[in-house]
Amino acid sequence: MQGMIHRRIASTLRALLDESPAVALLGPRQVGKTTLALAIAEQRPSIYVDLESEADRAKLAEPELYLARHEDRLVILDEVHRAPGLFQALRGVIDRGRRSGRGVGRFLLLGSASVDLLKQSGETLAGRIAYLELHPLDALETPAEDAERLWARGGFPDSFLAASDRASLRWRRDFIRTYLERDVPMFGPRIPAETLRRFWTMLAHRQSGLLNASELGRALGVDSKTVASYLDLLVDLLLVRRLPPWHANRGKRLVKSPKVYVRDSGLVHALLGLETLEEILGHPVAGASWEGFVTETLIAAAPEGTEAHFFRTAAGAEIDLLLSLPGARLWAFEIKRSLAPTVERGFHVACEDLNPERRVVIYPGAETFPMKHGVEAMPLRLAAEALHDIG
Repeated sequence: MQGMIHRRIASTLRALLDESPAVALLGPRQVGKTTLALAIAEQRPSIYVDLESEADRAKLAEPELYLARHEDRLVILDEVHRAPGLFQALRGVIDRGRRSGRGVGRFLLLGSASVDLLKQSGETLAGRIAYLELHPLDALETPAEDAERLWARGGFPDSFLAASDRASLRWRRDFIRTYLERDVPMFGPRIPAETLRRFWTMLAHRQSGLLNASELGRALGVDSKTVASYLDLLVDLLLVRRLPPWHANRGKRLVKSPKVYVRDSGLVHALLGLETLEEILGHPVAGASWEGFVTETLIAAAPEGTEAHFFRTAAGAEIDLLLSLPGARLWAFEIKRSLAPTVERGFHVACEDLNPERRVVIYPGAETFPMKHGVEAMPLRLAAEALHDIG
């Protein structure tokens, strides 16, 4: 059923393969990278190598010899972070290919870690590789009538498409356990799985809140530096987002801590044991979970080169999400989980400071309507479409 969902990023990926020798497609495990790569493989001569498979790893014991035999095809290397030593060989193959006129579309690398983590291995491919991130499904990739289900279950395809809420929750719990017991030890220092689970769950409880490393450290019995290392790891694995504060207004006393949230709303709900939409709506995390869900969708929909921040001053002026779009265009978003949204004075004060091009309240209704002071209320899907159309 995954193949039935059109991934918006597919056309960008095809274009990058036609422009660059190698493309790294990054995203958490089970987000649909392999499905998308195999769909691309059906459209051009390709070979697929899974580096989690011992048999496939054995093929690459002499990587340059093996890859030379397939120089006329796109080589898809799945779970490439398992073989960081491969990057040096890829560099030689790419450079020889360029000299003989095969300069683009050689390699598609799939990885479960972020650009930062891969770049440590990929510095050898500087100027030869493009990076692209595949997010979980968002509101533009799923039917409009499924928006609440997408929020409740999250955007991992197997979770979203599960036969029931119970089956979906079971899938997400298994996903969390696999990351803690198998994937995290492969990437990071030896962190006890139970400690990291507690940390991840604490972040879910504090969804969309300001990072307070010393408070988290006290709760876990570790120092704030250790908390920072745990957070770095979950950010590198594309499971948690650190949203930085806006910093351009030097005359104001701005909040300096980032906002932190678990990027997939379905994982928030699984970490807190919430199975159904009714349970989520009855839980204190509902508003913060909705804010994180909306934030991820808008960032995913925004054009390339967009920078995302939040804005908050010590005096109480606040914007939930500030998108700095290409061309120095600023859009300000207030996010409300109410069918009759109201806008606090702090949002208006912040907008007076920053003078954004658009001032939008995202709410879970179906229509766009004007509010006071140049603010417009918009459903999430329409706001995401407006951002996507800019690109």
